This record gives sequence, C-alpha cells and structure tokens, in this order.
Amino acid sequence: MIYGGGSLEVICGSMFSGKSEELIRRLTRAKIARRRVQVFKPLLDKRYSDVEVVSHAGQRLTALAVATSAEVLEKTDARAEVVGVDEAQFFDAGIVDVCTRLADLGKRVIVAGLDQDYLGRPFEPMPALMAAADEVMKTRAICVRCGAMASRTQRLVDSSERVVIGAAGLYEARCRRCFEPGVAESQEDLPFGGDPGPSAGNGG
Repeated sequence: MIYGGGSLEVICGSMFSGKSEELIRRLTRAKIARRRVQVFKPLLDKRYSDVEVVSHAGQRLTALAVATSAEVLEKTDARAEVVGVDEAQFFDAGIVDVCTRLADLGKRVIVAGLDQDYLGRPFEPMPALMAAADEVMKTRAICVRCGAMASRTQRLVDSSERVVIGAAGLYEARCRRCFEPGVAESQEDLPFGGDPGPSAGNGG
C-alpha cells in the first residue's frame, strides 16, 4: 500500500470468515510502519468488548465506539493517517460519504463488514461502500454443514428482525447449497443444548 494519496479498502464476507481478523492485521501492520492509526466500531456491537475490535479468533485492537457515521468524521483525529471501521453494516448510510471524504483527505480508510444479511440480501451500506472502494476483498468461511467454502450467514434463531446481534450459537457459516434463508434451526439443533451464545445481532 502506498501512503499519501488516500484510499478506501473494503473487507466483506459472511460471519466467521475472518473480516475483523483481516482488518486487525492491516491496521497492526500500519502501526508497525509507524503510521498514526485510529479505529472505530459501532456502539451497539458489545459482543466481546466495548472498547476493542475483537475477531472471533480472539485478536484485539483498541477502538472508539460511536453511534453514528457523523461521529466517525467528528472524532477522527486530523493527524490520523489510517482509519479503520469495523462492522460497517451497523452504521447509517452516511458512512459511505464519511469514508469517501476521509480518503479524499489523503487517509487510508479500511472498512470491514457483512455484505449480506440473514436472508442473503445485500446489507446496506456495505454494497455502496464496495462500489466506492479502491480495493475490495471478499473473505469466505467454511460451511459447517458440508465443509465447502461459505459465503452466507445462517441465522439459527427464529426472528424477522434484520439485526440480531450475536456470534456462535446464533449464527453459522453456510455455502450457497446449504444456506436456507430465513429458516431457523430448532432449539434441539442448536449447539450446547440451545444456548444462544454471546448476545450483543447479525455481526461479523
């Protein structure tokens, strides 16, 4: 990555595909390169930490939790050279303009988020971010049913809400063939005797 010109990088995919892990990896390398790094996360995502971006594998990076895209812009330090945003699907549509503006100011902006919801539909504002990006990386998980490459997020609990924050126990990765949009598993089929796992929605 060449610094100085500004850029927007988007990391997208299903849950358990390593999006946050890749975000943390890129931001950590920027820190090693002695770049000023600032990281944001949505306030509503409290699954693992209020003040850190945390991957499902347990990797962590200190972050500032904010409620709106406007706060991202307001709280970005003018000296920051690299700006990270995790779980971008939980932000309002304004996050697209915010990330574009930061990139236009010469900052390297790295965004991670789910590209599809539990029904397999595009999860705004991620598609708009992908269209505005200079680089898009689509990560894939492993289907828990057949072991194939997975690009879908299967919800395991019965809910029609688009956002139900949670991790293992509430969701699992599925391939296109095994994915059943909107079909919840029975409680008997859930791991750990129906324990829904860490609760905080549809998160990555």
